Amino acid sequence: MPKEVTRYIKREVDRELWARAAGRCQFAGCNRILYKSPVTQENVNISEKAHVYSFSEDGPRGWGPFSSNRKRLNDVSNLMLMCHDCHKTIDKDKEGKKYSAELLIEWKEEHEKRVAIVTGVNPEKKSHVILYGANIGEQKSALQPEEAKDALFPNRYPAEERTVNLSMSWEGKDNETEYWDTESKNLRDAYQLRINPLLETANPYHLSLFAIAPMPLLTLLGSLLTDKIPVDVYQRRREPTPTWKWTDTPTGFDFLVKQPTSLEHPPVLVISLSDSIAYERVTSVIGENVSIWELTIEKPGNDFLSSKEQLSCYRQTLRSLFVDIGKAHGKNTPLNIFPAMPVACAVELGRIRMPKSDSKWIIYDQNNLKNRFIRALEIS
Repeated sequence: MPKEVTRYIKREVDRELWARAAGRCQFAGCNRILYKSPVTQENVNISEKAHVYSFSEDGPRGWGPFSSNRKRLNDVSNLMLMCHDCHKTIDKDKEGKKYSAELLIEWKEEHEKRVAIVTGVNPEKKSHVILYGANIGEQKSALQPEEAKDALFPNRYPAEERTVNLSMSWEGKDNETEYWDTESKNLRDAYQLRINPLLETANPYHLSLFAIAPMPLLTLLGSLLTDKIPVDVYQRRREPTPTWKWTDTPTGFDFLVKQPTSLEHPPVLVISLSDSIAYERVTSVIGENVSIWELTIEKPGNDFLSSKEQLSCYRQTLRSLFVDIGKAHGKNTPLNIFPAMPVACAVELGRIRMPKSDSKWIIYDQNNLKNRFIRALEIS
């Protein structure tokens, strides 16, 4: 007797499956490119078409809803594009419990939705992903390019597969004097070498910045970028799960500005956002005769910054604050800055700097080994 149903996949179904999967493995977390060799990069088809509900009745996931219409087992809705390894993995689960049909359908839909979002984004939404990391105390800065690129969706997408890395690899510690000189020079050189040519050739150009580094260096980077360059600055949040993606602005949130009781002494700006900075920690370093201005929030903490709207409000508040400090102390008076703030805030601090009107900034950094603030670098 001739078979009622064959494993033959129609060409139009095959084409649609490839298009929906964008030529990548649809097993969640794999995403392997299936049209070239991962070793030699030569063009070769390494894909397999996996059935969600099995082609055989006694297969891992059975016929399911297709038991009454087996001819539809080869429909695109019941097929996933996979590499050989992942196909073997799901079919090795003979009972279909770990890799159930419901789970595979969910993976298929998520993968195809992501492809639709990426390919549907306007070309004007492309952005170059910039990574910058520097050692913080004993901690190494570990930035994951894929995490950064994932945070762009669905509003933007990476302009190139490779990210632009401004980091340097060395064993310097931020309690050492040469650390700040070396890192500052490297950052300026890397900016000239990698960012400036990009801005001259990319059209249109937009940058998405992901950074983990000491606050003075982040502020320096922001001053190099300025607010003339279109940049989205991202903040890594720790809770409830680590992510670079923005969420909603909490209700009742606002920034608070505290002015000094006397304006007769040199100005100091204390930024208490991720932690509270006692004024004694400032005066113990630079003396009692200072006029302390402070930008803070009701409850300083690590994960307070959750939305782009908060970051925008922060920029507006800082701009107004710098105007007030300039009027009170004169635009040529150096400003000492003591920061405790999130990464994105440190970068935006540098971006709003007006080189022709703002005075010299002397930025300090909390050093845990010395248990006090130390003078890190100047921006003039």
